[in-house]
Order: sequence, then structure tokens, then C-alpha cells
Amino acid sequence: MVIQVANRTARRIFLARQGLSASPTRALSKADLLALIHELGFVQVDSISTVERAHNQILFSRNQTFRREHLRQLLEEDRALFEHWTHDAAIVPCAFYPYWKHRFVRKEARLRERWAKWRGEGFDKMFDETYARFAEGGACLAREVKQPDHKSGGWWQWHPSKTALEFLWQTGKLAISARQNFQKIYDLSERVIPDHHREAEVSHDDFVDWACTGALERLGFATHGEISAFWDLVTPQEARQWVETNRDALETVEIEPHDRGKPRSCVAFQGLSNDPQDWPEPPARVRVLSPFDPLIRDRNRMERLFGFRYRIEVFVPEPKREYGYYVFPLLEGDQLIGRIDMKADRKADVLNVTRLWLEPKIRASAGRMARLEAELARIARFAGVGEIVYAAGWNDAG
Repeated sequence: MVIQVANRTARRIFLARQGLSASPTRALSKADLLALIHELGFVQVDSISTVERAHNQILFSRNQTFRREHLRQLLEEDRALFEHWTHDAAIVPCAFYPYWKHRFVRKEARLRERWAKWRGEGFDKMFDETYARFAEGGACLAREVKQPDHKSGGWWQWHPSKTALEFLWQTGKLAISARQNFQKIYDLSERVIPDHHREAEVSHDDFVDWACTGALERLGFATHGEISAFWDLVTPQEARQWVETNRDALETVEIEPHDRGKPRSCVAFQGLSNDPQDWPEPPARVRVLSPFDPLIRDRNRMERLFGFRYRIEVFVPEPKREYGYYVFPLLEGDQLIGRIDMKADRKADVLNVTRLWLEPKIRASAGRMARLEAELARIARFAGVGEIVYAAGWNDAG
């Protein structure tokens, strides 16, 4: 039997699984924060700080009582979280580290093959020496292992020690111990990752089952390609095989797209309700999402479910940008209603709001604009600035 899931119900399912249906004002302790990150699976990290770092904003969007210091403690003192790679740089629960060990093995084989072609013979000449630097000298910043006679450049001009450092981190020999002004401090993994996580072993089959189960739980419903892409740990072929092997625990669901077009066939765990009343109604407030929020990471899925097309235009030349350098999506209830361009100027103590674009058929009603301005006030406080400055005509597009 194929279960039909209406579009609005599908949005509610996905929002609930992404931690966006709970009250954003509930008290969030450090333990609650760790539980939230477990619920999400990971939180993406990015260096751009137009208003706030991506990981901080992702968590703040879900709970406005989130404290950055709790996140730092979980990473650097409690060692309950670690930084590594999913589809991009991310903060991940240390409880997941045994599964990441499979990633390290796969990554090492791929990197050795690819980098031998990229860097040429002897690309790995500094690996042992760089590892020894940490073993003997302890934690340090990346720049402290740079060769003094090497001029800086892009990734294609990495000096041998940078190549070694990246390889040792990607393959699990090194870990990020802390950050200093957002710069990574590395150390040996055994000094960063708790022994009971680092030494644990899981079989290949258990690894694939964990990755696919965890992905589907957090997505609610998915194709095998979406299951594979969630962590970027298993291949699409492994995800497809997992689906076939676990047919008894799964059911086929047809997800209605936002445009009411052809439904998309997905799988879900048995018992997924298609009754919207069984899923929480998301908070009615307007929330500003990070461009790296997990709700919108899969742009195709987002567009099918919400009818919202979004691209980051950081690398698009300014004359060719449709919106702006770093524009934030706006979530209201279970709808993505538009986007906003803004930037925190901490020297001037202001949040500069440049432009608002609302989606077609979304009205700039008095109530909606009041909810948006209330959210901007929350964002300004979170960013540590005292005033909001609106550009002339900032909401003309609304």
C-alpha cells in the first residue's frame, strides 16, 4: 500500500524532524543543546559572519535561549562534540565518531589517489614529519606548521605541511582541539576524542545501517539518493541496497510537491502518519534562517516542498547577483516566505537591513511585518548590536 502525503503535511513532518516545530523560547540547558545537535545529526560550520557564524545562527533559529558558551564547552571541554566533515565542515556528536572511522578509511584511499595526481610524486613527504610535530610539540594552529619560505596562495598552492595537515585531519589522525578567533587548533585525535568513542569499532554493515537509519529518521521521508547525501558517508548504491534489504521496516510514500504536480515516490519507516493533526504546527513567528540551515541544504528538496528557490550568491559577480552577497531565507510557520539582506556592523553597533524580498502571493501585511521586525530585534540582540538601521525603501519589494 502506497501512502499519500499532502504537501502541507510533508512540510510539517520535515520541519518537526529538523527541530523547527518546538517552541523557540523554551529554556535550553547545555544538556538540551547536546540533545538538539544529536536530533539534527550535525550543524554546519562556515567562516562567513555577515550577522553570525552559521552554526550559531542555525541553533539560535531553533531556540533563542541558545548560549554560545555552552557550545564551546561541549566542543572544547566536555569533548561531547567534534568538528569534521559531512557534505561540508560540521559539528558532530562524538558518539558518532566510531562511524566516522569508516569515512576516514574511505577518504584516505581517495585522497592518496587524487592528491598523487594533483601534487605529483612525493606529495606525502611531510606526512610523518607533520604528525611528529603534533606528537612531540602538542596542539598548534595551522599557521604554526607552515614552512617559513613558502609564499601563501590558494588550495592549489598548498605548501607540503598544509597538504599533510589537511590529510591527517581528513583521515582522523588529527582532530580540531579548539578555535582561536575562529582559526583551528589541531592536536592528535587521541588527545581530543574520548577513548570510548575513538576506540570503538563497528562493522561495515552496522555502519551502513546506522547512516541510512539516522538519515531517514531526520528526513522523515526520502529517496535513496537523499539518504546517501544526508551525511555524505555512504554511497547511493549502499543506500539503495539498504532500502531493498529493509523493505519490511519501510513503506512507500508519495509526497505531493508544492506546485501540486506529480508526487515524488519516497520511503519512510512504517507508521509515518499522513494526518497533519499528528504533526506539530510550527511556531507562527518569522524566523531568519542561516543560508547553511539543514532545512534548506538540499536545494532541490526545499524547492519541491516549499516552492522556494534559493542560491548563495557569494561567488557570483555583483552585477550578476539576483539578490545579494549573503541573503537570509525567512521562515514563517510552515512556509518560506522570502529573503532579507542585512549585515551586522559591530563597530557602529548596528544591524543594517538593506532589502526585503517577499515571495509571490506573500503580502507585507501589518501583522507579518511586525513579526519580522520582532525577529530582527532578536537577531540584533543575538549579534550583540544595539540598534537596527533600515535602508530607504528596504521593504519596497514586499
